[in-house]
Amino acid sequence: MSIRAVRSVTQAQPTLEGAGVHLRRGFGFGNTDEFDPFLLFDDFRNERPEDYLAGFPWHPHRGIETITYVLAGAVSHGDSLGNTGTLGAGDVQWMTAGRGILHQEMPRGDDRGRMHGFQLWANLPASMKMTAPRYQDVVAKEIPELTEDDGTSVRVVCGEFWGKRGPVDGIAADPRYLDVWVPPGKRRVLPVETSRHAFAYIFEGSGSFRDASAPQAVRTERVTASGTALPEEMGNRSLVLFDNGDEVVVQAGPTGIRFLLVSGTPLGEPVAWRGPIVMNTDAELRQAYAELRDGTFIR
Repeated sequence: MSIRAVRSVTQAQPTLEGAGVHLRRGFGFGNTDEFDPFLLFDDFRNERPEDYLAGFPWHPHRGIETITYVLAGAVSHGDSLGNTGTLGAGDVQWMTAGRGILHQEMPRGDDRGRMHGFQLWANLPASMKMTAPRYQDVVAKEIPELTEDDGTSVRVVCGEFWGKRGPVDGIAADPRYLDVWVPPGKRRVLPVETSRHAFAYIFEGSGSFRDASAPQAVRTERVTASGTALPEEMGNRSLVLFDNGDEVVVQAGPTGIRFLLVSGTPLGEPVAWRGPIVMNTDAELRQAYAELRDGTFIR
């Protein structure tokens, strides 16, 4: 077995999106190679309604899939095909934009004003960019949750893990999307196939990703695969990108650690990207925006 080294550790950065929603961006609108097949990851966590209620009014998508996972509050959505609905705490929506859709997402807080969720964009291969749009809405009770003897728990949103398969299926990137909790002081080894790119996003507690069996004095001297110093503790809003290997080792800190562990098979295709539309060539991108202007985008 080969432990995945940490390639980089970064902090999600404050960003304004939609009609003025304050969120944190883990990655996006940069080099797509390291995260392929994933394009963008946002953490929309807020306790001030004025910072999120304006939401994400009508906007287009083409050529991607968007995955919305809600932890607190709710997100109401609607689209140009007439679909409507509301995601509550623990629910997931996987939207395949395909050849094109217009939609809106309007968040609202819980009874304490809290709103928390994540959105991940997954690229579509060239052969599927112009397929018909589709939705998969999954309520919290349909997502399997596994609990180990040491208290480690894993929600399997998508893909197969420890013999359980998540309810979201038929996704081009063949992703695995896990919500993992490791109790204080515990060490866990989590399998990730060598063929996949993988990242973790910490949103509660703290810990470290490395060979946690090594002595403390040795671990403090370790570096990322790119040669920078590896933080001893990685905490809230840390985005951890892994190098090659077939397992990830996590050591929970004194308050435990909760994180998303996401992996997918790289597409290895060219990316032409502007805003919410992702194609393979600049010509395809120009065509998409021309169709938006002349009213032929929705087919």
